[in-house]
Amino acid sequence: MSEEQKQAENRARPTTDEFRAFVKRDWAPRRPTVTEQSPAASYAAARREAVSAAYPGERLIVPAGGLKVRSNDTDYVFRPHSAFAHLTGLGADREPDAVLVLEPRADGAGHEAILYFRPLADRESDEFFADARYGEFWVGARPTIDDMELELGLTARHIDEFADAAAKDAGSMVIRVVRDADRDLARALDASRVQNGADADGLEESDDALAHKLSHLRMVKDEVEIQAMRDAVAATKVGFEAVIADLPRAVAEGRGERWVEGVFGLHARHEGNGIGYDSICASGDHANTLHWIKNTGDIRDGDLLLLDAGVEVDSLYTADITRTLPVNGTFTDAQREIYDAVYAAQQAGIAAVKPGNKFSDIHAAAIRVIAEHLHAWGLLPEGVSVEDTLDTEHGQYHRRWMVHGTSHHLGIDVHDCALATRVEYMDAELAPGMVLTVEPGLYFKADDLKAPERFRGNGVRIEDDVLVTADGCENLSAGMPRTADDVEAWIREVQSR
Repeated sequence: MSEEQKQAENRARPTTDEFRAFVKRDWAPRRPTVTEQSPAASYAAARREAVSAAYPGERLIVPAGGLKVRSNDTDYVFRPHSAFAHLTGLGADREPDAVLVLEPRADGAGHEAILYFRPLADRESDEFFADARYGEFWVGARPTIDDMELELGLTARHIDEFADAAAKDAGSMVIRVVRDADRDLARALDASRVQNGADADGLEESDDALAHKLSHLRMVKDEVEIQAMRDAVAATKVGFEAVIADLPRAVAEGRGERWVEGVFGLHARHEGNGIGYDSICASGDHANTLHWIKNTGDIRDGDLLLLDAGVEVDSLYTADITRTLPVNGTFTDAQREIYDAVYAAQQAGIAAVKPGNKFSDIHAAAIRVIAEHLHAWGLLPEGVSVEDTLDTEHGQYHRRWMVHGTSHHLGIDVHDCALATRVEYMDAELAPGMVLTVEPGLYFKADDLKAPERFRGNGVRIEDDVLVTADGCENLSAGMPRTADDVEAWIREVQSR
């Protein structure tokens, strides 16, 4: 329990010996909670093997992280660190305070995977009924050691054994930890490593190299990850259609952006683990604030609603999809003009998604189309050509109306593989199994006097989740209409059900 929680802890505690004896008696035998190995276990094992091969003879420590205080004695819903989830196969809210250790085998043949975690306490223990943070009475039952070993196909041990095991032989063995997963654990391990003979200089650099490796490892998805992405996209379509069905009510109720956020969140929680990131439910001019997550505005007839949202499934893989919807079901001529330009740019970006092309080629293809439209509309400075504005040293005028990049990797994080270097990310060749977004946009703020008056107050983004295949790509979210005509037809169809 953190110091903050200790100070705020004011619940009454059962203290009489009579009650303690009473509460421990007469419980039915527990039923097994795990009966077979998780489908993700073998894939997680293969990921661990890849890490093991990169760090022979080294102890590798990947914490899940701990519970975080929301306010006083209440915690946020737990989410494990992405590297931990990727290497164990555990998702949803599992398992706070757990630590995965890849322990080098004595014979030099790779590593043994050991999961240190807090197993289910015996009903004879005070934790069972008296611990509001971990006790079964308060937060439900956890797996036993046997459950965890069966589910994940690795060795499981009590978290109380971790501290001694982690620092053992620190003077003669390289020990690395994913620092940002649990800063308190990393600081304690630093002290133990130094106390046991490790050189304090270079610990963080060594640890950061491991974090980078684990982030980059997620760039190419395996079969179970790709299926998780398909599931996340399918669940996200359910949420979008629920929003479309409820658009008239969102207009009528007031604070419609909040209404849309709530409707999508309801279905995200029902179809999956929840939202993969804070939803952007931006109506009218709010769509021109790129990270509009306040969602405090009204939705009005005649507005465009830019909905950027994704469902995270239980394995923590998330979709990330944007559709720009005419609230009353029909684009105005000016809205359609902007929309068609963005759609053309997205088509060019998606066409650039194929093995052998660089990641940066996606943005280059899409932004050229954006620049061409801005030039045709006469919005670039006088005498500035498309080539001039695409010049990264002396141009970039188009960025007034599209400031962001066109793509990012997607997976267990909405911006996945974030620790990869530029060479590994922007300059890397696309390879089968990568999943990424393609999401150009055009944003004309209501007070932008350089924008045509007919465009002002309208923002459009179209975003899809795309899988790189052996001979090109597959748009995983192609089942959600994209052309202006198809979007209008989609709204009519959904609202007529």
